[in-house]
Amino acid sequence: MIVVHHLNDSRSQRILWLLEELGLPYEIRHYARDATTRLAPPELAAVHPLGKSPVLEDGPLKLIESGAIIESIIRRHGAGRLQPAAGTSDFEAYNQWLHYAEGSAMLPLMLKLYTGRLGEAAAPLNPRIESELANHLGFVDRSLQGREWLVGERPTIADVAAYTYIAHAPEGNVALDAYPAIRAWLARIEALPGFVPMPKTAIGLAA
Repeated sequence: MIVVHHLNDSRSQRILWLLEELGLPYEIRHYARDATTRLAPPELAAVHPLGKSPVLEDGPLKLIESGAIIESIIRRHGAGRLQPAAGTSDFEAYNQWLHYAEGSAMLPLMLKLYTGRLGEAAAPLNPRIESELANHLGFVDRSLQGREWLVGERPTIADVAAYTYIAHAPEGNVALDAYPAIRAWLARIEALPGFVPMPKTAIGLAA
């Protein structure tokens, strides 16, 4: 049985979404953030030393990092679903998008979310952060123009991974009005049968 150690308002939400899309049986073990500090509870440290979520147990296997968990689930249980065929150019593009979401794309958004709490102290950083956000959002929007999904003719886990990054942008006061292809893509993802709504809180990106 797959077990997901799930912290409210965290990236473990995307793991639940993937499991729902694949129709896999799983168990959720719930953990709640401290209402004042918004930090994960100490009980999670008993599951993994970093004390963060998600943590996946799949038989004897225990994994952290939502990107690695996604790849493991799709490889072990996907049966070819939600990804292009290995060895094709679409698969290489899919792999790029999967890692892009957790790599290049996430950093400027995280900086925007956290520096937004600093007020005027963040002023020297804001122009560079805004420039990077516009660069990344523009890249994604142009990549989606004339197509429904990031790769191929069907949704893949790359869409799931990238959605997490894009859907949180408005919480950092990053408007998506200038990116119509992104907005249409978000609506298509949210209409998928297994879609699990993402937490609407900036701190959720941190764990």
